[in-house]
Amino acid sequence: MAFAKAQVICEHRGTSLRTNLTRTLLIHVTEHLALLIALIGLLGISAQWLAWRLQVPAILFLLLIGLVAGPMTNLIRPDELFGDLLFPLVSLGVAVILFEGSLTLRLEEIKGHGNVVTHLVTIGVFVTWLSTGIITWWLLDISAEIAFLFGAVVTVTGPTVIVPLLRSVRPVASVANILRWEGILVDPIGALLAVLMFEFIVSGQQEGHTAWLFAKALLVGGGAGAGAALLLAHVLRHHLLPDYLHNVATLVWVLSVFALANTLQHESGLLAVTVMGMLLANLRQVQTDEILGFKESLSLLIIALLFIVLAARVELAQLLTLGPQALLVLLALMVLVRPLVVIICSAGAGLSWREKTLLAWIGPRGIVAAAVSAVFALQLESKGYPEAPLLVSLTFMVIMGTVVIQSATARPLAHWLGVTEPEPRGILVVGGNRVAQAIATALAEQGFSVLIADNDWQHIRAARMKNMATYFGHIVSQHADQHLDLVGIGRLFALSRQPSLNALACVRYRTEFGTGNVFFLTAPEEETAVRSDKRSVTPRLNGRRLFGTAVTFNCLATLLDDGAEIRATPLTETFDFNAYLQRYGGDVIPLFAVDDKDQLRIFTDEQTITLNPGWRIIALIPNKALGDTAKNG
Repeated sequence: MAFAKAQVICEHRGTSLRTNLTRTLLIHVTEHLALLIALIGLLGISAQWLAWRLQVPAILFLLLIGLVAGPMTNLIRPDELFGDLLFPLVSLGVAVILFEGSLTLRLEEIKGHGNVVTHLVTIGVFVTWLSTGIITWWLLDISAEIAFLFGAVVTVTGPTVIVPLLRSVRPVASVANILRWEGILVDPIGALLAVLMFEFIVSGQQEGHTAWLFAKALLVGGGAGAGAALLLAHVLRHHLLPDYLHNVATLVWVLSVFALANTLQHESGLLAVTVMGMLLANLRQVQTDEILGFKESLSLLIIALLFIVLAARVELAQLLTLGPQALLVLLALMVLVRPLVVIICSAGAGLSWREKTLLAWIGPRGIVAAAVSAVFALQLESKGYPEAPLLVSLTFMVIMGTVVIQSATARPLAHWLGVTEPEPRGILVVGGNRVAQAIATALAEQGFSVLIADNDWQHIRAARMKNMATYFGHIVSQHADQHLDLVGIGRLFALSRQPSLNALACVRYRTEFGTGNVFFLTAPEEETAVRSDKRSVTPRLNGRRLFGTAVTFNCLATLLDDGAEIRATPLTETFDFNAYLQRYGGDVIPLFAVDDKDQLRIFTDEQTITLNPGWRIIALIPNKALGDTAKNG
């Protein structure tokens, strides 16, 4: 009896010990997993920042980080970290990226070139798939099934690589819009083609079965996307959701539509979210700007995480065993297949040979190709296809090759061809009053393009009399969105007398130019708001304050009425800023400086500018200082 009781106690203690050990191990693994996920996020954002500093696509650094953290050091092992959740999470991430990209596709942007895009995502996809499959089968010692599946996978380019590349290259609008539309639309179409090729392989090459799958995918994906877009548009139009739920509800809705479409028909989800985004972007009276801003930020994080995780799964040994023939496949894709596709699809479109050349050179592969190849390789390997792992290695070779080579060469090529937009040195000035015109004139005299926008015809007429570029209309109107020409413009100066208009302009164009390039001048109403916050605009709606807190609209207007002038003065070794102040006195108001690289520097209350020899200072010089200088010779 005592022995039995002792045995029960020992068994209980053993069970408790095992439970405690299991709990401790689970806590350790969970903490380790959380740390690695945080590390991946930190590395991803660091890569995005470094790419911004160096003006190159972030995918270069993301792939490098993934390769170093994965196969080179084994620091990150995605399959062990995420297990069966890896590819569902990847699929959901790709869905968000595609929805965000399609939400930027407005029909007016593609006017005149719609046929080119249509041909690229239909005829172009077919030509790319067929020619790539034949070349791969011929050059590499692999089966025709894997070769043509690889051809289907690499038909996609994608916004994750196209959009950053366009930011860096900055081609003319015709080329940029075609590439952006193609990159977004071709993702679901190429992914669908890859699914059909995969089903063709595993179903015993039954052509009728594959054709029926294609029809069902189009019907389910298109129908689900259109229905979801119309329903969400109705909710937004009739204000059935509070504003603070718009972003989160839209995100959940996108993921739900994607999952539902995939449940009804395998791999139709990408088509559904693309159709949904395109419809929302082009339906009237549907405000998507705030949703788009949220999705852009989310997409940046998702792209960073996905590229690092998928690159960490690459087997370097397989990459090295591909041999020189694999490099010939990459070369053929870039210099034979892509130019052939562009020649066929742009025939009769009115594009110049220079524009066609740049279109033919830019065709990097992105996250959809990586994700699709990884999913299919696992499934084929489980079905007994020994060549399946080569699919991932080949795809990542193409991704890395096209991104690295085209990122390094596309910008110089575009400059050589003369199909780039001018550097954004121009300034959009909101307000055509005397102060705004004086500042705009001084900047124009230094070679900066200036566009004055005002709703007051008298101001616009006065500016036009000085041969200045103008826009007559409200700066945040729908007409301005469609007709305001911002080519070459990279900054906003809100110089209106109305603080509310300045704030509206800053909010509207913050996403256009970046928060650091949006500035405002303290308006008359705001000068009296020091004693009362009720009349001042909240700082988060404004941009950066021009010229410091002491320099206001009324201050500049009064000085100009008294005969003050805005003048540019070169600085030298012997005539530095201190000598400049001694000549004109301490009442001079520095406004801008132009450095030795002809870049505009702006005096604000946030930073101090160190003026060097070879620079030019643009300042408002009071009438008294001008008179004293004239007397002293």
